[in-house]
Amino acid sequence: MTRDVRITPSILNANRDDLRNEIAKIASVSDLLHLDVMDDLFVPNFTFDFEASSKIIEECPIPVDAHLMVADVDTVAAAYAEVGAASVTVHVEACEDIRHTLRAIRSGGARAAIAVKPQTEIDRYADFFDEIDMVLVMTVEPGFGGQKFMADMMDKVRRTRSLIGDREIWLQVDGGISLDTIEIARNAGADTFVAGSAVFSAQEPADMVNKLRDKVATQ
Repeated sequence: MTRDVRITPSILNANRDDLRNEIAKIASVSDLLHLDVMDDLFVPNFTFDFEASSKIIEECPIPVDAHLMVADVDTVAAAYAEVGAASVTVHVEACEDIRHTLRAIRSGGARAAIAVKPQTEIDRYADFFDEIDMVLVMTVEPGFGGQKFMADMMDKVRRTRSLIGDREIWLQVDGGISLDTIEIARNAGADTFVAGSAVFSAQEPADMVNKLRDKVATQ
C-alpha cells in the first residue's frame, strides 16, 4: 500500500545567521521544518534555547516539527506546543513520565511523538503508541548533522512499522538521509524523512527536496 510521504528539512546544517532566507529556500516544497533543539546536556551540542526556538516557530511560514534533544524535556515539551509547534518529539531516554508528557503536548495543540536513539529498543515503548502521532527512529547518534546513515537501523524501522499496524502514526527517520539512502528507509517502512545536510549543502535546496520526494513518492 502506498503511504503519504513527508519531507521535513532540518536547519541543523543551514546558515543560522540567515535562517529567514534559508527557510524561505525550502518552504514552498517542504511539508514541515525540522527544528533540532539541543541543550549540550542530553546531547553534546547546543543549537537553540526556548526563546530562539519560539521565534523560529512563530516566524516560520510552514509548520514546525520540533525535535527536543534536551535533558529537561518533561518540563519544557508542552511549551513548544503552546507556542505553535505543529509536532513535538521527545526522546524516551530523557523522559521521566512519558505518558504525562505526551498528553501535555497534545493538550498544547501539537502532534506528539517519541524518538529513540540507535541503541534503544522500540518494543519497550509500544505501550505508548496510543498516545502518539509519530515515532522517530534515529538513523545516526543524535547531536550532530552530517553523520553517516546507519543502515542497520532498518530492522528497527521495520519493527516499528509492524508495531504501528493500521494506526495513523507517522514513522520518521532522521540522520544521513540523502538520495542514496532515502529509498532504503522508505522500503523499510518510513514515511517521514528528515534531511539536513543533503538539502542545505545542495546548490538548490528546493530542488533537492523535490528530488528526495520524487525518489520515494510512488513506493
